[in-house]
Order: sequence, then C-alpha cells, then structure tokens
Amino acid sequence: MPLSGALERHAAERPGNPAFHLEDRVLSYAALTATARRFHAAFDALVPEGRSAIGPKCRLAAIATGNHALFPAAFAAATAGANCAALIDPHLPEATRERLIRKIDPDLLVTAHEADLVVESRHGDAWDVIAESAALDAPPLPEGAADDPFLIVFTSGTTADPKPIIRDRRSWRTSLATGAPFFGIDETVSTYAPGPLAHGLALYAMTETLLAGGAFHSAMHFDPDAALTTIRAHAIRRLVLVPTMLRRICADGATAGVAAITIAGAKLTAADHALCAAHFPKAALREYYGASELGFVTVTAPGDPASSTAVGRAFPGVSIAVLDDAGGPLPAGETGTVFVESPLVATGYLGEGDGAGLARFGRLATVGDLGFLTTDGTLHLLGRAGGMVLSGGNNIYPSEVEAALHDTGLVRAAHVFGLDHADLGIELVAVIEPERPGLTPQALTAALSEFLPRYKQPRRIWLCRALPVTPSGKVAAKTVRQWVAEESDALRRFL
Repeated sequence: MPLSGALERHAAERPGNPAFHLEDRVLSYAALTATARRFHAAFDALVPEGRSAIGPKCRLAAIATGNHALFPAAFAAATAGANCAALIDPHLPEATRERLIRKIDPDLLVTAHEADLVVESRHGDAWDVIAESAALDAPPLPEGAADDPFLIVFTSGTTADPKPIIRDRRSWRTSLATGAPFFGIDETVSTYAPGPLAHGLALYAMTETLLAGGAFHSAMHFDPDAALTTIRAHAIRRLVLVPTMLRRICADGATAGVAAITIAGAKLTAADHALCAAHFPKAALREYYGASELGFVTVTAPGDPASSTAVGRAFPGVSIAVLDDAGGPLPAGETGTVFVESPLVATGYLGEGDGAGLARFGRLATVGDLGFLTTDGTLHLLGRAGGMVLSGGNNIYPSEVEAALHDTGLVRAAHVFGLDHADLGIELVAVIEPERPGLTPQALTAALSEFLPRYKQPRRIWLCRALPVTPSGKVAAKTVRQWVAEESDALRRFL
C-alpha cells in the first residue's frame, strides 16, 4: 500500500494512536495525516506545476530539515501524488548543500523554523509556514503512480559531492510489502531508529513503521544515555542501528524488553554479537547488506554465527551472482564482483555520474562490491573495487582488517587505509579507538595474529580516544585521514 493511503487509513481507524515521537514531542496518526495534508495543499498553492531537473511531470520538494517533529508529515506530502522528495542532509557543509540544491533544481524547499517548517517556492518569492495541525479539513493525500520517481537520496561517490539517486515508487512498495512479514512489523511494534532521517537506514525504518501503523521513535541527535531512556520509557520492541550506536548503547546499560535489532551500515563482530546477547538477551539480531542504489541484498537470520565477512543470504525476491572480470560466473568460494537481479534496484543517478557506483549489465546490477558465495548461498563481502590495497605485492582489503581488529575484542572502532611507501608501494595503517584504557601494542599484535597473517596487519597504528563519526554513525574516514596527514593532537602513535 502507498504511504499516503496507509496514513489516511490509520488516521480514520486509529486517529489517537501515536505515530511519530521526537524526544518530548509526539504526533498522533490524525495529527500526522492532517499536517501532511496541509503540506500538500501548500505545495499545490505555491507551485501548481513542477519544472525541476527531474522533468515537468513531477514536482520536486527538497527537504533540508534534519530530524524534526514535522519531518514525516513533510515527507508524506512530498512523496504523494505527482510529487518527489529530495532529502538534503543539513549536517553537510553549507556550500555542499547549496551545490546539491542547484544540481537537483527543486521546485520547493522545506526548512526548519523552530517548532514549524517553512515551505518556499524556488522559482518565485512565495512561501508558507506549516505548523502541526489536528484538523483533517484539507483534501486527502493522493496516491502516486508506481513508475514515477518519488525519492532522491544522496550517496557518496568518488567525486567531492554526494550523488543523487532516483527511486521510483514501485521499488519501495515491493520492498516494504516483502519486508513487513519478513521482519515481523505490524501496528504493535514500536521502533527506535536514532539516525538521520535524511539517510536511508532511519528513513526506511520510519516508513515501514508508519506504513504498518506502529509507533516510530527518532532523536535530534544520537546519545547513548538518551537512547536507553527512550527504549525503557516507551517499551521499545525494535531497534534499527548502525554498529557504532549498538556498541555505545551497550556500554551504557541494558534492557530485556527489546525483541528485535536490525543492523546495517557496517559489519558486526563476534564481540558485538556477544555484547548484544548480554545486554539485549531477548532480541533477535539481524544484519542486512544493501546499498542506496540496490536496496536490500542479503540478510542474516537470528542465531547465525558471527562472521567478519558473512552478510547472510539473499533477501526474498533477490538473486545474487558473483562474476569474474569477463562477466562469467565464479564457483563457490571464489572472489569476484557481486551482482544482483532485483526489483528493488534504483532508477539511476540524476545527471551525469562519475563513472563509479551503480552499473547495469542486462538484468544484473552492481555497485562494485567484491565478495564470494558459499555453497549454502551465504554471501561474504571483502570490500569494494578500488578499495583494495596492494602492499608489498599482497592484495589486502581494509574492511577485512577492520573486522579483525573488532574481533579481537580490544578495539571499539577502527579505520584502516593505505599510505604511500617507498619500498612497499602502499603501507597499511590504522587508527583505532580502544575498547578500554591500558591496551598495549604487544597485546593487540598477539590478539590480531589469531585472525590475520602478518602481511595483513597494519604496520603503523594511532590511538584515538573517540573516533569521529558521521551523522549516520559511521567512522568519519576523511577526518581521520586528515588527522593522520596533519599529525593532529587528536591522535597518539601506538605502533
């Protein structure tokens, strides 16, 4: 069912049920739907016909609010009918945001103004302020055509700026219809996803929760103490997190009420699995691998053994192939490029690409990830093409080394990369955040030797008290590499 139709139904059948929580502010399904109707009416009044970069058929609304209490209402309106939403991360530098807005050329821009949101026409001087509404007196939200674009999200490529990815409604409708029974999501399930709603992980979790009629909990900013308070106070049953968030929540406490945890964005280690079992003993833990361009690709099952490379079996409706450089299928255990045949693949990029990212070969699509399949259909990921480091004649995938550092149980977070070296060509180095004070080089080297041969171990390592992270909870790689290059005081030489 389209999100617009689902919200209209929930507002009619259970108007007082909580739909969206943002800290101390709660929107019921009636308030969410009434406010979304107000947004849609404002879009119609301000820009009767679209003329953005995606074409005159669709009206494009750029949403740059960040995590705001009225975000779901703006998103529902901006994806209803002939509208398409583009999500701009407000944490990006201002100059980058301005370049992205110029690139997509939206008809409307939605920004935050304290408790309300401001909608302005980009091709005129008209604007409107939308506040939370309780009156369902504006026209109902229309449903959009399945094959029309409805969403633009951004992903980082090899260029300086993120790339805009276009999705049609059919891909998400298929994914949501498949995922609800697969993940067990219905109106009784409350979900907490504290990540940025401008990014795919939290956005998708919000959408699937609202589609089912459940209660979705967000946060202005992720804080582990606040997260635990929310989980306990609202008896949250499902968490959607990146590994960094899970580790930091577990470091601050535990709760037995969580029934399901979904992890994406990076791999969990064996230490993470043990930590999760100790702090959330009743939670069914699932990891999934996917990409903004591909949608879901694989998912693990609760109880699957921890692995530094295994990312589960194919998501329902998705087929996986591992091919060699000539496009031929590889046998089980042989590493090649991972391709998918899937109804969840995005339409493509808006404008010219940078030669990297999504590529199509007939019915197959890939983003260049490298991996192998085992005989039981489990996919193992080893990194992305172009991410491999050739050091002293050896092929090394930094993601494999990062996973091994986590598996030692001595490292909370790590970033591994290559630096130019006169003798080796590239020297493998790492910046790590220790799990606890007092870690010695001897202890880490001994522990790491249980997982990696010597040639795959970093030759130089720096300590960082707290590795910087992006708004989505991943290690901020560019910042870490800059610190190394500038010999920043934020780092201390360890090895």
